[in-house]
Amino acid sequence: MAATAKYNRSNPAVKRILQEVKEMQSNPSPDFMALPLEEDIFEWQFAILGPRDSEFEGGIYHGRIQLPSDYPFKPPSFMLLTPSGRFEIQKKICLSISNYHPEHWQPSWSVRTALVALIAFMPTNPGGALGSLDYKKEDRRALAIKSREATPKFGSPERQKLIDEIHEQMLSKAPPVPQALPNGPNEESNQLPAPDSFVENADRADEGGNTVGSVSDSLNDLTGPESETGVAENTVEPPVAEVTHRHLPEASHRENSPRVPLAPQNPVVAIQKPKHDRLLTLAAFGLTLAIMALVVKKFLKINGLAGFIEGKF
Repeated sequence: MAATAKYNRSNPAVKRILQEVKEMQSNPSPDFMALPLEEDIFEWQFAILGPRDSEFEGGIYHGRIQLPSDYPFKPPSFMLLTPSGRFEIQKKICLSISNYHPEHWQPSWSVRTALVALIAFMPTNPGGALGSLDYKKEDRRALAIKSREATPKFGSPERQKLIDEIHEQMLSKAPPVPQALPNGPNEESNQLPAPDSFVENADRADEGGNTVGSVSDSLNDLTGPESETGVAENTVEPPVAEVTHRHLPEASHRENSPRVPLAPQNPVVAIQKPKHDRLLTLAAFGLTLAIMALVVKKFLKINGLAGFIEGKF
């Protein structure tokens, strides 16, 4: 990339971006492709394949990523360019991995992990999130078929050229769009809320609710332990949906719960005091009475009443 010569390679953001470009090229993914513009490495064009076993399967969805100048310490912004029925086009979308929620971003995350998360978001319930749509499955399937036919038109000729190149590459490895819509268990899973590992923020201030989940721990599962400026080498795709826990009746819960044996209780044994202890107690009591008698006698003697004690009147 000849244009990169104008960038300061000692800059942390530039260094990190060039590392990610190299990693993307050496370890391409079958599910997405992303490259920066030659004239501006902070702007990326990408395309993702629709997740399997969903109404998006076989579709090719283009988008734009804008990296901040202090990347990777601040999150990128995302914009979809291809109509999908799930996200609005040419409008920044609100995700827990986007610049709408910098408090959740981790510097160890990368463009790769962000795109994996975006694919995982596709079949989840929009929940009124900013930039989200909730089209019918039939309409989304029609848009998936249409997304293969032509690329979206966006920006300068340089951008359009890169979009066309990415589309050609993705089309060569994209599976055909299934004719039948998914049904059965998958149909139920598409109605579930977003998985705990990647929770979207509905951003409905009038309801006063915060639906943003801690994403920090699940994305770490994708990248694995790495330094703040490191690039994720191996990622694990997140689950598309996760069944929530259901409340079981109390009686049933008690029947199925393992029984824990109670610790045996030690019997209370009355310990009798030894005989000599009782004798010592009686001796102490007698000594106390003798001392009290002497004190009374002395008191009476001092007051001239000793005769009452000695029998002398």
